[in-house]
Amino acid sequence: MFRNVRLYRLHSDWPSSELELSDQLINAVFKPCGSFTERSSGFEPPSGEPDGLLSRRVGGADLMRLRIQSRLLPAAAVNEALEDRLEEFRTRTDRDPSRREKRQLKEEVHAELMPKTLVKSQRISGFCLFAEDPAERLLGIDTASDTQAELFLENLRGALGSLQATPLAFKQPIGTLLTKIFLGQGPGNFTPGRECRMEDPAAGRASVSWQDIDLVDPDIRKHIRSGLKLSRLAVDFDDILSCVIDNQGVIRKLRFHGVDAADEAADENLLARLDADFVMLTGNLRRLMAALKKLLEGFD
Repeated sequence: MFRNVRLYRLHSDWPSSELELSDQLINAVFKPCGSFTERSSGFEPPSGEPDGLLSRRVGGADLMRLRIQSRLLPAAAVNEALEDRLEEFRTRTDRDPSRREKRQLKEEVHAELMPKTLVKSQRISGFCLFAEDPAERLLGIDTASDTQAELFLENLRGALGSLQATPLAFKQPIGTLLTKIFLGQGPGNFTPGRECRMEDPAAGRASVSWQDIDLVDPDIRKHIRSGLKLSRLAVDFDDILSCVIDNQGVIRKLRFHGVDAADEAADENLLARLDADFVMLTGNLRRLMAALKKLLEGFD
């Protein structure tokens, strides 16, 4: 269901029911791109049912889905049509167009081509994870991109009227824990996977990555002892899930053990499958966050 998770702490009120949240999300409901609109975004039913609610509450969490629709108008197509328009201008006026006239012609071409373009849609899911203490509520977004996460939050703020959310942070640096896990000195329920990335603090943005390799190899571990900093590490948690965590706490490549493609493609009620997947996701993320919170001395 979710391949990536960016987590935020909520510092504002949240709708008390599934229906109340859905009614508020209508304020930012998805509307298809108009003929001259390059992009539109808004919430749609996470169940996939056209007339369904815009949120679904299962197992103490709310599921939402943002749809982003964009028109595909390659710059190369605009430039090619513009060349024909410029040639027509030169033939008609016997002179080259000015810079302002070129800009106007390009705007005309763009406006004429826009209604003829194809559209594509992208969907970003998110959830609100409840807790007994409202200060412990978390918002998760299925993206590793800060830009896409901000777009989701922007639409959510527009729907709710206001929303205070800050990236999840812990009192102790998560990078320190990742380094301990990498070196085999971490807690027993965390073990290193087969992927990592290191950065050289002395060389700006220089980095090196390893994929699908035994990270226990001393030749790899020595780079950390030589001064490189671990910025991303694949981990296995409690024999229930694997993922890649970076030093900002962003989760990538989330996968649950014992769930394969055949299971996901099973012929069953799609809504029941959605609920089961969502409960598995949120339940195991609760366990992961509880473990990290304990090891890193709480949320900051």
